[in-house]
Amino acid sequence: MKDQVPFPRLIDAKSNETVIFSWIVFASREHRDAVNKKVINDPRLRKMMEEGAMPFDLERMAYGGFRSIVEA
Repeated sequence: MKDQVPFPRLIDAKSNETVIFSWIVFASREHRDAVNKKVINDPRLRKMMEEGAMPFDLERMAYGGFRSIVEA
């Protein structure tokens, strides 16, 4: 577990902050790429992509990729 940080320590949330946890499941890498392309080109999100307009602190964002190891 070297280089891994527990989630509560990673986010260092203050009492007046709200933590949002979400995930997306894609059917395949191709599906992921198609969805990402649509998101990047969505005019409703343009303002959020402008410098200084991000609604959260990018330096405190955590993300990762996962591979299923068990299927039911």
